[in-house]
Amino acid sequence: MDTLTGVEALLFDVFGTVVDWRGSVTDQLSKSASSAGETGYWDAFVVEWRQNYYQQTRNIANGGSGSTNIDVVHREILDSMLESPNWHHLVEGWDDTRRNESVHFWHTLNGWPDTTKGLYALKKRYILGTLSNGSARLLVDMAKHADLPWDIVFSGDIIGSYKPNAKMYLGAAEKLGLPPTKVAMVAAHIYDLRAAASHGMKTVYVRRPTEDQQNDQQKRVKTKADGGEVDIIVDSFTELARGLDLL
Repeated sequence: MDTLTGVEALLFDVFGTVVDWRGSVTDQLSKSASSAGETGYWDAFVVEWRQNYYQQTRNIANGGSGSTNIDVVHREILDSMLESPNWHHLVEGWDDTRRNESVHFWHTLNGWPDTTKGLYALKKRYILGTLSNGSARLLVDMAKHADLPWDIVFSGDIIGSYKPNAKMYLGAAEKLGLPPTKVAMVAAHIYDLRAAASHGMKTVYVRRPTEDQQNDQQKRVKTKADGGEVDIIVDSFTELARGLDLL
């Protein structure tokens, strides 16, 4: 994988790329609700929560108003969902304590099966950091929960925006003391990699089962060598590490 020659740091999208947000939050909501007899719809609830997150963070990235603390964003979305026709029937069971606990579920997401082993292998050569819309405390809590060996955490609240705002990519590279050309963005979302590439970063696309599924988008992503737009495509961090002779 000589396309990463000269790269000193790998920055990772987290939700979906490093951790399984969908399975993790669905499982936690299901367990927390079992005593109340609520069953059967948590996956749809989590997917809608995540879709609203994308819309709200994208609006802020484009100059709209809103918090750069993702806990605040998640709570605002949750409150709004529980007032919507789809989920209003849940309101009585969701007091303030339960809402806060549910927001905190996003701090304890599980990594994909290859995540920890792959990151530790990549850490042998590269500076590893997050470049995530998550808040700093969330990312630190998640790292401790899922054994994610970051050297540094870059978050929405630290840099002051959300992806794909240019401030996120350029700000992270600047704080590392590196030109963007010496940084590679690793993500399961093509929009994220397009933004990173537009600022000179190398790009690694990781196929994940929950990400870029709309309109078969994942299947259309190709490497530059095959006429596409990313530098590398892999199915896991361990595959990336092996390709770099680190495993």
